[in-house]
Amino acid sequence: MDKNALFYKLVSFTASVHRVTTELTKDVKSDLISQVQYNILEYIAVSQPVTPSEVSECQNISMPNTSRELRKLMEKGLIEKFTDTEDRRKQYIRLSLNGKKMMDETFASIESRFFNRMEHASKEDLEEIERALEILQAKVFYQ
Repeated sequence: MDKNALFYKLVSFTASVHRVTTELTKDVKSDLISQVQYNILEYIAVSQPVTPSEVSECQNISMPNTSRELRKLMEKGLIEKFTDTEDRRKQYIRLSLNGKKMMDETFASIESRFFNRMEHASKEDLEEIERALEILQAKVFYQ
């Protein structure tokens, strides 16, 4: 196996993921939030609970900017902070009920676009795609 060729396939794949993500999410976020805030909410939705430093690291945003954006999202009632019961110094963030509702609606729009994109895929194709995603998640995109 040519490891260099494999790496370039990964680079091409991740570029395609970004392009398709942009297509699937175009114009689905609420006008009440910025794109940065949407990205933070999306990360929280799929990873909650998270710490502010995890948000900062994953979104490649400085801690001061992360803190500011999280404060804005709290003021909008979309997230809530809570303290770790075992280590009271540690704070976690999760979606509030309003944040969950917003992200559920957003994900429903994205899901509809995804299934429109996949409308000609056979049951076997969908099963292969599911298996490929599971392998990629376990072997490449694990945390």
